[in-house]
Amino acid sequence: MSDLGHVLVLAGGLSYEREVSIRSGRRVTEVLRAAGVDVETRDTDSSLVPSVLADPPDAVFVTLHGGAGEDGAIRSVLELLGVPYVGATPDSCRVAFDKPTAKAVVRSWGLNTPDSVALPKETFHDLGASAVLARITASLGLPLFVKPSRGGSALGASIVRSAEELPAAMVGCFAYGDTALIEKYIEGVEVAVSVVDLGEGPVALPPVEIVADGGVYDYAARYTAGHTEFFAPARLSPEATQACAAMAVAAHSALGLRDVSRTDLIVDASGRPYFLEVNVAPGMTETSLLPMAAEAAGRDLGALCKGLLEIAAARS
Repeated sequence: MSDLGHVLVLAGGLSYEREVSIRSGRRVTEVLRAAGVDVETRDTDSSLVPSVLADPPDAVFVTLHGGAGEDGAIRSVLELLGVPYVGATPDSCRVAFDKPTAKAVVRSWGLNTPDSVALPKETFHDLGASAVLARITASLGLPLFVKPSRGGSALGASIVRSAEELPAAMVGCFAYGDTALIEKYIEGVEVAVSVVDLGEGPVALPPVEIVADGGVYDYAARYTAGHTEFFAPARLSPEATQACAAMAVAAHSALGLRDVSRTDLIVDASGRPYFLEVNVAPGMTETSLLPMAAEAAGRDLGALCKGLLEIAAARS
């Protein structure tokens, strides 16, 4: 067995991404056990705090997606319990989880990100939806990409190619959040770049290229085998590959993240990458991008997860 001791994987939660989180937690648990780690998986219910107090783990691997898993809340509780965990601190999570805020931070570091506007649902009610939507299309142009300002797995997200499609896209977005982020849509190659730090500074894994059947990497395309084709590493020029890696590491640093993150990018026809968003708890399912990137880099996923837990445990 590992000398890491007893570790805990948190999975489940009550967000819209609960089922994905359970799959991520199952995968991490399996690869850690294969690596010789004594691991337990738990949900985030009322028994969690008493259980941790009664038998504190040496470290926690958070595989909660959306909501409390990525907004810093669960990590704040872990800090109150004095338990080390893999990943970003609560403050950094709060900044990264809010997409408009994350875009503002990375833009201040000189990173490219699509022009956008973030508006709460109340703005459309108070000022009149038609007038506000007309100004959005006049200012940003078409096509647009609409998504909730918080959350993941592309829930509530859609491409808008005509002004007539925008109202329905907003309704779909507001079903998953009270604030919409409306971005200028950049045509190009969609890639994800995972970043890991095992104690020697953040390093980008090979970018993973995403080619969804319907052209949109939505929830079904993300988690249904066969709906999306992936290329790891991505089919990019060496220059574009290097630019994507540099942008992901810069975003990781700008947002104050640690241990692991995944940055989603669009690379235009000229090879220029644009920052879209960052994930502080990357998916770890069979169709998730970080495990693909690790395999492309020749890294064993179990060893990688174990290494991240050892880094976290050392912080205690």
